[in-house]
Amino acid sequence: MQFRKIRLTGFKSFVDPTELLIEPGLTGIVGPNGCGKSNLVEALRWVMGETSARQMRGGEMNDVIFGGTSSRTPRNIAEVSVHLDNSQRRAPVGFNDHLEIEISRRIERDKGSAYRLNGKEVRARDVQLLFADASTGARSPGLVSQGKVGAIINAKPADRRMLLEEAAGIIGLHSRRHEAELRLRAAEGNLARLEDVLKTMDSQLQALKRQSRQAGRYRNLSDHIRRAEAILLHLRWQQALAERETVLARLREAERTVAKLTGEVSEASRLASEAQEKLPGLRQAEAEAGAQFQHLTIKKTELDAEERRIADAKALAEQRLRQLDSDAGREAALAGDARAALDRL
Repeated sequence: MQFRKIRLTGFKSFVDPTELLIEPGLTGIVGPNGCGKSNLVEALRWVMGETSARQMRGGEMNDVIFGGTSSRTPRNIAEVSVHLDNSQRRAPVGFNDHLEIEISRRIERDKGSAYRLNGKEVRARDVQLLFADASTGARSPGLVSQGKVGAIINAKPADRRMLLEEAAGIIGLHSRRHEAELRLRAAEGNLARLEDVLKTMDSQLQALKRQSRQAGRYRNLSDHIRRAEAILLHLRWQQALAERETVLARLREAERTVAKLTGEVSEASRLASEAQEKLPGLRQAEAEAGAQFQHLTIKKTELDAEERRIADAKALAEQRLRQLDSDAGREAALAGDARAALDRL
């Protein structure tokens, strides 16, 4: 597979849609410092599945979106797409049906990024495996940047082994092996959890067996209870029939009593009618008696008041009489004292 072109929109300094053709042979980009040459390499690494913001010279992945200038407003979306020539049919089996493969990565601010392969949404892992099978990738030693040559020369044997494996075209196998190992470890963890679940289910099964035995005993007891309730209801039904005969007899007796009382009520109504006819004369007599009684009551009240007045006058006269007796005694004493004084004189 060969890179044919790369298209950038809103990625770092490439605010406007920019398309770079990669023709057969050697393609070079020349320009002064700060013109965006490194941004092209980072865009290529980013669309190949780079997940580290530090590798993109940023604090977070949102930093790859154009942040704006004094004359341009910031963007909220960045997209990079790369076209691969697959005319030699060297792509992996799942992507080998097309003569050209288009891989794009689109990021929206604060919402994450999404990958598409020929217009179909795929996982980041699928894109990474595609480039790993092609002996390249975002972390590939084939992407030589500043200081990378010296790092390769001074690399440790393990790092050189990675370079040789990529040159041999087996880096994709190692990626798949790593993924398979991760799946195996996950399967082992699932098996361990499954054993725990089986133990839990076994304890639940024993509990369910006990509950089943209890349910069986409950059903047997329920059958006995239903039979006993049926017998009890039958006895109550027979008792209700007997009580019904008794109540019917009482009802007939009550009907006779009601008939008798009805006759008495009729007689009482006749007497009440006769009494009602005599009632106006009695009411007139009652009114006259009431008036006379009221008159007598008033007379009695007046007599009671006169009696109280006479009693008060009598009490006052008695009090004055006692006062006169007292004054007479005192005057007699004074006269005796005067006679005694006269005798002495």
